[in-house]
Amino acid sequence: MRKQPIITGENYHVYNRGVDKRDIFLEKMDIRRFVESIKEFNQLEGIGSLANRRKSSQIESKALSGEPLVDIVVYCLNPNHFHFILKQNVDGGIAKFMQKLQGGYTYYFNVKNSRSGSLFQGTFKAQHIGSENYFNKTIGYVNKNYQVHDIPEDKKDLVFASDFEYENNNFKIVSKTEGKRILEIFGGVNRFKKHSDEIISIIRKERGKTSLSEDEDLPDRA
Repeated sequence: MRKQPIITGENYHVYNRGVDKRDIFLEKMDIRRFVESIKEFNQLEGIGSLANRRKSSQIESKALSGEPLVDIVVYCLNPNHFHFILKQNVDGGIAKFMQKLQGGYTYYFNVKNSRSGSLFQGTFKAQHIGSENYFNKTIGYVNKNYQVHDIPEDKKDLVFASDFEYENNNFKIVSKTEGKRILEIFGGVNRFKKHSDEIISIIRKERGKTSLSEDEDLPDRA
């Protein structure tokens, strides 16, 4: 059981990695499936099978019904792990969203690759973002997280991050409300890009680029 409750209306750094540090994305189709799951599972109602919805052409036409479980502020998908900053919109929203996201993707991955068992290292990890300073560090860190890693050349296409959405001011996975708010806070697209680049630069000066197989040191909470 989680020691600290997740509070509605607050921001959290949510992250997880593959069990035994294994890759969770093996090809671009896996990234596309995970992204599709992020969009479709972010609602209270159950949606059944993504495959069945796709067959009935509802994926493109059906909007989320009601308030989403979470607002996605920034994210980064790496070959063997992921990061989000999420704002919880309803009580239990983050836990419900992550349960559906990880459970649904694990089922897809196991069927596709003829395997069984856990894909992720536990449920998920969540750090409350309780101060402006920690928020500023973490948002830059997550937005361009792939740049702190030494990602092999043959895996660089297995990266998908929110920096592209922010730098094009075109929000698809990031909440449009949160995306607009972040750009207002930082003073526009170019200044937010500069802020993210500076955070990554500081981290890389401190520890260099880390291998995907290494444990990841998160930003200092001070």
